[in-house]
Amino acid sequence: MTDQPARWSRATVYPDMWADPDDDPRTSGGAGPDGELATLQGFLSDYRATLRMKCEGLDPEQLARRSVPPSTMSLLGLVRHLAEVERDWRNWIVDGEPLPKLYGRRDADFDDVVAEQAEVDAAYAALAREQAATDAALAEHPDLDERLPKDGIAVRELMVHRVEEYARHCGHADLLRECVDGRVGQ
Repeated sequence: MTDQPARWSRATVYPDMWADPDDDPRTSGGAGPDGELATLQGFLSDYRATLRMKCEGLDPEQLARRSVPPSTMSLLGLVRHLAEVERDWRNWIVDGEPLPKLYGRRDADFDDVVAEQAEVDAAYAALAREQAATDAALAEHPDLDERLPKDGIAVRELMVHRVEEYARHCGHADLLRECVDGRVGQ
């Protein structure tokens, strides 16, 4: 007898997928976006949706469940971490004093996760707020070649880094979700 959940997927068309193509909110069904900026924004949007999908249907205990000791990583920790990262990216875009960390000390986004519905709701609200604020700040800089105040990073580099950060953490979310209830898929 094993305490590991059985692997499963809701998809019926392609059993290695998270959802059937007709049910996948990331599937536009049409041609891809025109232009580099729209393409980067499209990938970012899809990875953001993927993170939400990997967390859907789980209760606070499941979202806060740690992966493999001694790691403090959890799905809820990823949501909190990405809210923190969005805030930090805004510090790269906007001149002036940096915004304070959302969760205080380094790694508190993962270490201080609590399996309570109020904490889950607060984490999702923080992520939505920080994503919107960073998107709005970047909307003021549509030229991908423009250099931003912090360290002279190009808008293009920041956009690629944002896509990379979400993609990497969606990979973590795949494994975390499989550990929680066995659900698999892209």
